[in-house]
Amino acid sequence: MTRRLFGLHPTVLVLASTHFVVDGFGNIFAPLLPLIIPRLNLSLAAAGTLQMLYLMANSVSQLGFGHLADRWRPRVLLIAGPLIGVSIVTLVGLAQNVWMLGGALILGGFGAAAFHPPAAALVHRFSGNRRGLSMSFHITSGTLGQAIAPLIFAPVAQRFGLSMVPWLMVPGLLLVGLGLLPRLPRIERLQEHQEPSVGFSALRPYARPLTLLYLIVVLRTMTAATFSTFTPVMLVRRGMSVAQAGTVAAIYLTAVGAGGFFGGPLADRLGPRRVIVLSLVAAVPFLFAAPLLSGTAFIVVVACGGLLLQSTLPVNVTFGQSLAPISAATVSSLMMGFAWGMSGLSVPFTGMLADRIGIERTMMIMACVPLLAAALAWPLPAGKGGHSPARGSETVVPEVTGTDVAE
Repeated sequence: MTRRLFGLHPTVLVLASTHFVVDGFGNIFAPLLPLIIPRLNLSLAAAGTLQMLYLMANSVSQLGFGHLADRWRPRVLLIAGPLIGVSIVTLVGLAQNVWMLGGALILGGFGAAAFHPPAAALVHRFSGNRRGLSMSFHITSGTLGQAIAPLIFAPVAQRFGLSMVPWLMVPGLLLVGLGLLPRLPRIERLQEHQEPSVGFSALRPYARPLTLLYLIVVLRTMTAATFSTFTPVMLVRRGMSVAQAGTVAAIYLTAVGAGGFFGGPLADRLGPRRVIVLSLVAAVPFLFAAPLLSGTAFIVVVACGGLLLQSTLPVNVTFGQSLAPISAATVSSLMMGFAWGMSGLSVPFTGMLADRIGIERTMMIMACVPLLAAALAWPLPAGKGGHSPARGSETVVPEVTGTDVAE
């Protein structure tokens, strides 16, 4: 078996690299909001609604793509999804009205959504005995892509104008189309052995713990979406340039990525439930205090809060796959896409609240939501594995080569 960085399977590295690019382009909207809002005369509620549309397209639709990946040829989704997502989403720079902007966000979101469930399922399958580390590496790569995006998109848009943003699709398409996707293994099915029941119906025995875990992800992501969407707008209104606000957003998302990277391995040692509860509770004081601060103090405190809050990101996915060790792409889409997207429904209402009481007060209110998520984690199975009894179609294969597994 050929292994590389951190002892991870080469396929995990390829998927993580693709995830870096896909999620990087997926974070194009929030850094450009300070320029898009005055150009199209948007309210914060309207900006939040547009963000919700992208989150719904990029996230909720993952449930359908995950179901499709479990039953069809996942490699098609892995190739077509990133190419569509990277190319379409950059067209937000050409939008002359809210309808054009919404269309680019929705279509680009669908492209990114097609990639995520089969990618997470293959990472799970190729992880061997390094499930936490593999999923942490994969998800952290996407988060770091989101972190770097403001450092690229915001300065380009500020210096050359929004109309130049679509040109950034060229290096993205070259990187994904020529450098990463051709290295994917040729796989026809995610399941090693096809069961009579694959997809949603197979998850019924695991409904209670998966529902609790799903609600935890929704509540946590509501807070995360509030901070990632409105922090750049708040900072620009405080006097920062768009590029400076983008730099702060990048620092915040880098901290989020670091949290995700350490969360998975920590859950392998301490157990996923314990990591979820401790990280969610510990994040609240930092996020609550951050809007009251400015300058370096704000950056440090919000980064600490983001690190703690999002350290459960890979834990939720691997925990869900352990609780229900079948239909890996469908479970992944529930814990990532569908849950993240449903939390995005809160963004317009958060924007409406911010229009009425101010961004800072709204962020402080949303900072307390993870406490409810932590309370929901207590009934989940304890222990390091925390999984339900495995079934015949366990999707993890200890050692596989690159040609006999499908995405």
